[in-house]
Amino acid sequence: MSAGLFAGKELLSADRETTTTLPETVSPPVTTLDVGDLPFTWDADVKVFNLVAEPVQQVIVPGKTLDLWGFNGSAPGPTIQANEGDRVRIAFTNHLPEPTAIHWHGLELPIEMDGVPGIGQKLVMPGEQFRYEFSLHQNGTFFYHSHMAMQEMVGMLGGFIIHPKRPYVPRVDKDYLIALQEYAVLPNSSIPNSMNMEFNWLTFNGKSGPASTPVVVRQNERIRIRFINLGMDHHPIHLHGFTFWETGREGARQQESAWTRGNTVLVGVAQAKDIEFVADRVGDWMLHCHLPHHMMNQMSSTVGPMTRSVGAGMQAGASMEEAMGMLGDGNATSENYAPSLGRGLGVGSTTDTSVTNSPLSIRDANGQLPLFPQDAFMEGPMMAVDKQVQKPETYGLPPGWSGFEGGMMTLVRVVSPSQYDKILELKRLQGGGAGR
Repeated sequence: MSAGLFAGKELLSADRETTTTLPETVSPPVTTLDVGDLPFTWDADVKVFNLVAEPVQQVIVPGKTLDLWGFNGSAPGPTIQANEGDRVRIAFTNHLPEPTAIHWHGLELPIEMDGVPGIGQKLVMPGEQFRYEFSLHQNGTFFYHSHMAMQEMVGMLGGFIIHPKRPYVPRVDKDYLIALQEYAVLPNSSIPNSMNMEFNWLTFNGKSGPASTPVVVRQNERIRIRFINLGMDHHPIHLHGFTFWETGREGARQQESAWTRGNTVLVGVAQAKDIEFVADRVGDWMLHCHLPHHMMNQMSSTVGPMTRSVGAGMQAGASMEEAMGMLGDGNATSENYAPSLGRGLGVGSTTDTSVTNSPLSIRDANGQLPLFPQDAFMEGPMMAVDKQVQKPETYGLPPGWSGFEGGMMTLVRVVSPSQYDKILELKRLQGGGAGR
């Protein structure tokens, strides 16, 4: 059962679809698709959460499972939701094979609760527990993460939402959280290279497109989407079809006079950004990082005279170690393992030439134009997996849609009331909540 918001101590679960208007004094719960919330109990007037750091196996797309470190069985970890004025206790258990500690990013709290080992607290050793307890006087979008740098790079992130005493104005109908993460993983491996500076798997809430669950809303609802980012890259997140207001950032909601209009919001490393818009037009609208390499899965270098034609060009993927900084000999920061121009497979990443990656003549290409096929190895209609990623939220999408999603990408589906009710009924029949 997922935690939600409380009016007194009455649960309004984020896993329950809201079909009636919430009281004006209660904020709508935040939904973290594909992740869900961290449950809690009450100890007198203290809200108690049990947070466990542990190795997890995260299916980021069908057929690709990564060995990550996360919390309570997922990476990112489940979202903590609380209210301004609450006192919270996080009973933290370390099931990792090495020491760790948890930092509450952006929260104003006593130094001994800040989660920096060697400064404010001792390391939490494998098998040990530590109790974090503090009062919340802020509101906004925050997150928690390990304060061990390499652990951050293998999945240890989770959302921490503090709802205001009075709901924000203008009030939203739906509120979502999306965590941005990235990994560098060799094709024959399931373990990220935490030293790497280039990445070939980019995720929204632990899923790469097309496995990421679409955001489904009724036409004319006002929507808030909160983004949190913990990795090596900044991400310009672009929404098709709408011009939104950027209403909040790490640490606080902004005064309305400081809101900015746009269709792309840059979510920097260690930042949180909130956007709001009215979903007034029906459609299946893309939401994605606009860095081109972040819109692909299992990225591979295809520079050089590469081709599908037998006997022409060179084979992609002769060596991925150099391209992704994987150690063969020497040290991780040596010249041999510096970031290369390629982001994946191959000799081509370090021997880029000015030739195309198509057959070397139009005649050899049988009429195909130069530069084809740029995307054939990683995306496009040849890679459609509609059935493998089918869920209620994909109901009604056109055949082959999944072949055009990859990386840090999902859909915001603005649907008619009747189609929304149909999707809601399919979710009920499947037994799934809003957070999964």
